[in-house]
Amino acid sequence: MILNIWMVCAAVCAVVYGLRFCWAEGASWSRSAIKTSAMALLAVAGAVLGGPVLVVLGLGLGALGDYFLSRPGRAMFLAGMAAFALGHLAYALYFVGLTNFIDSAYPSAFFGPMAVALVLLAATTEVWLAPHTGALRWPVRGYVVVITLMGLAGLAQAAPIILVGVGLFILSDLLLALLLFVMPTARFAWVLAITLWTAYWLGQLLILQGALGAVSAG
Repeated sequence: MILNIWMVCAAVCAVVYGLRFCWAEGASWSRSAIKTSAMALLAVAGAVLGGPVLVVLGLGLGALGDYFLSRPGRAMFLAGMAAFALGHLAYALYFVGLTNFIDSAYPSAFFGPMAVALVLLAATTEVWLAPHTGALRWPVRGYVVVITLMGLAGLAQAAPIILVGVGLFILSDLLLALLLFVMPTARFAWVLAITLWTAYWLGQLLILQGALGAVSAG
């Protein structure tokens, strides 16, 4: 793991958000500040350590998306979705250009089955997700397409650490969809919220770590 003070500060913010804010209801400026900082500081860490521009951009867009999603209102939600979609596209472009930086790259034999599984998962959202999204159905559909493309790009090109990060990122979006649209009043919604946040932040951290490792490997 490559660490610096910015990553440590980001981790502290992530823990504070997870313990204090991620499961609580209602918007507040302190909640927005902590949530946004947990990702923005990762972007700063990536920039300071010479990380790839597209990965730093993806992290920065994630921070922007976190801010928008932490604020109330449909317009903020749509802005957050757009920011995250652009972040996924930035990651996808990075993965497409990522080749031969590690001899133990993810075995290509696994790409086919995992790609099929990912596409099938995206297709199932028409059954369990789309009927619950109302007026947001088409924006949500577009977002599903974008994150699927990001996942496929990661499966095709990335090293194992990045693949785990991509998987956690997709898991966090899956849990977010469940929490926002399918079962927002679930008895154990707080468990989903904490799991979601943990998967999301760790996923982003691992993508950054993998990208920094690629830079170090030349």
